[in-house]
Amino acid sequence: MTDPGLLQALDYILNNSDESAMDVLIEAVTRRKRDLNMFNAISGMPDPQKIAKEITEKINANIGGSIEGMRKSVQEMIIRVLREHAPELNEKQINDLCRAWLVDTPGTNKNPAIPPDVLLSMIEQFVSFSGGEMNESVDNNLREEMGAWPQRYWNSFPPVIRQIITDYLKNKIIEKDFKSKILLALGI
Repeated sequence: MTDPGLLQALDYILNNSDESAMDVLIEAVTRRKRDLNMFNAISGMPDPQKIAKEITEKINANIGGSIEGMRKSVQEMIIRVLREHAPELNEKQINDLCRAWLVDTPGTNKNPAIPPDVLLSMIEQFVSFSGGEMNESVDNNLREEMGAWPQRYWNSFPPVIRQIITDYLKNKIIEKDFKSKILLALGI
């Protein structure tokens, strides 16, 4: 299940928030938790209050701590969310997603990431080419601009994207699942 709002919130927490922003986020989570608690009492759905409280406590515990401590807490939260909403992913895919999502954390020495919308376009071109559906003139134009573009694209894809593409091209997943997994991996 793809939840762009959650992915956007995680991106903000990991890449843009400072201590004052964290205070605002914690207050918002607390308020939302109260609202959901009232809804759950009515509908009998699983209580997210426990999960929200756990996440809030972990974030609170790490506000004064290191970036690495915050990163670990967020990684644990990502793993829990993935296991709940994408149970079909194996451990390697979950770990690859975590690495891909956490790669842009300030203070790390990672290469700058390709923007998700650009990656999506690259994935579409690569899959079209690999499936024999790309127009020859488009392929020729890409080769004139970049040389061996399929290999360059492949090398630039994060491991989780490579695995999803491989599964799709080997017919291990259907197109609908391919698209949802790609969007989830890209945080779109």
